[in-house]
Amino acid sequence: MKVDMTNVSENTMNISDLIYKYMRIEHLPHIWCPGCGNGIILRAVAQAMENMKLERNKTVLVSGIGCSSRAAGYLDCNSIHTTHGRAIAYATGIKMAHPDYEVIVITGDGDASAIGGNHLIHAARRNIGLTVIVMNNNIYGMTGGQYSPTTPHREFGTTAPYGNIDQPFDIAKLAMGAGATFAARSTVYHAPQLAGIIEKGIRHKGFSVIDVTSICPTYYGRKNKKGSAVDMMRWQKENSIPVEKAKDMPEEELEGKLVVGVLRDKEAVEYSEEYSRLVDAVQGGIK
Repeated sequence: MKVDMTNVSENTMNISDLIYKYMRIEHLPHIWCPGCGNGIILRAVAQAMENMKLERNKTVLVSGIGCSSRAAGYLDCNSIHTTHGRAIAYATGIKMAHPDYEVIVITGDGDASAIGGNHLIHAARRNIGLTVIVMNNNIYGMTGGQYSPTTPHREFGTTAPYGNIDQPFDIAKLAMGAGATFAARSTVYHAPQLAGIIEKGIRHKGFSVIDVTSICPTYYGRKNKKGSAVDMMRWQKENSIPVEKAKDMPEEELEGKLVVGVLRDKEAVEYSEEYSRLVDAVQGGIK
């Protein structure tokens, strides 16, 4: 996968350095199952923070409820573990109160696009300066393997024992349709590129959503006979198509594939800045 690395730092740290610099060691080992892809995503977030030399006292990590949302407890910066589906709402309040802070949301496919779907589309519509990283494993992992809004059609879950008859959301397209000015997709197989994409999303001025295809061998993989965690990552490798290549491919050839890379990156007025200008104008008129 080719990623535009313009304005993306080249320096990297090994995993042990990242753990000791950015993790709350006292909370490790993490609770994620063997083979879960969420740890790879967490490492990519830490790498992006290191590349950008973010000030931890001016960086806020917000999460909701679910497997993904345990991430807020592991990264050593300002963090808040909120209620189910409301991570983006809390993050919006934090960004409005502290527009100079980097506010990053780590959420899951169910947390972001089911109970939290309304917050996702309205944050995108407003173009508020949040970076939303979706750990998308196509299932509700923490609560027992129920199907989620991203579970593929006819795949299985504990609440879809005969196959899921719903059509799945494409979270990146959903966000773009709502007005997101930055949208990207990656996978846990593409770990080095993922860190670069997250960095680009954080640097972007406005609402950024990064839909990361993770793996859940415990529930999704087992129920759908996807094999081991290695098999699931091999599938990602073999079925991912860079966005540059996908542009020249017919739609039928993209069926069932993952188009990865930066899908949209455009400039627009960021919400908290627009709000500050409005406040200044009103106060100036009152004077």
